Amino acid sequence: MIPVRREKQPSLSQLRAFAAVAEHLHFRDAAASIGMSQPALSGAVSALEEALGVQLLERTTRKVLLSPAGERLAVRTRAVLDAVAELMEEAEAAQAPFTGVLRLGVIPTVAPYLLPTVLRLVHQRYPELDLQVHEEQTSSLLEGLAAGRLDLLLLAVPLGVPGVTELPLFDEDFVLVTPEGHPLAGRDDIPREALKELKLLLLDEGHCLRDQALDICREAGRTEGAPVTTTAAGLSTLVQLVAGGLGVTLLPRTAVKVETARDTALFTGRFTAPAPSRRVALAMRTGAARQAEFEELAQALRGAMKRLPVRIVGPASPK
Repeated sequence: MIPVRREKQPSLSQLRAFAAVAEHLHFRDAAASIGMSQPALSGAVSALEEALGVQLLERTTRKVLLSPAGERLAVRTRAVLDAVAELMEEAEAAQAPFTGVLRLGVIPTVAPYLLPTVLRLVHQRYPELDLQVHEEQTSSLLEGLAAGRLDLLLLAVPLGVPGVTELPLFDEDFVLVTPEGHPLAGRDDIPREALKELKLLLLDEGHCLRDQALDICREAGRTEGAPVTTTAAGLSTLVQLVAGGLGVTLLPRTAVKVETARDTALFTGRFTAPAPSRRVALAMRTGAARQAEFEELAQALRGAMKRLPVRIVGPASPK
């Protein structure tokens, strides 16, 4: 029995040589099939036998036969070579932009209103891209991005998180949603100071839109003791509470058409300039391998979102 040489590992050329011999059972034909000289092929198979510590072939003057060990290892060898071929194909695909899987995280106050535009763009312009969407709150999305579970985020910024680069897409104003008959219903000249004493309905803790609304209220001079009712997990529920006369709320303009069209008891009011607003952006890991691809996607999205009631903004520097 050939002694095992543990310090040696089979090479791919040795495996290819053995696989060719196992397929053709003829050294000349095997050598021709992989473009190798017959002496080199024979030497490669012998070196493989030495590295593995087993005899793979039974050589006679007339023919070549696989040994019992060779029969078993021929199957394994083919599986290894197939796996290497798949690895190379995957690497080639990875070099091509907008192919493979892209795991996109989106916050709930953006997903229903922007995903139709995002999905339409991806379907039309990047048909080879396997887009997988995950709707989660901001803190969960950032954890997923840092851990590598997600590749790219679509959310409100600024985040102020080290190691995260923001690719801004647009700014959008907030509007005031009121029930029918409210003194501010339908007005287009609402001063921010009006937020001081309104009965404001907000989303639950954890939603960035809640924090943004509270910041807007504080900037308007609203005190901590002013009534704020938190009873909604989503914007759809929030506007229905407004329609029922329980208070008023703030909506980003991209959400207005979807959330208010279903109820004629809802009215929207516009603030005087400069209106309170939020910025929406893509966010990625700083120095991500697909950075150029993500930057191109951001630029394409800016073009696609021009039809929305937003103000398109350009790229920003990495943090």
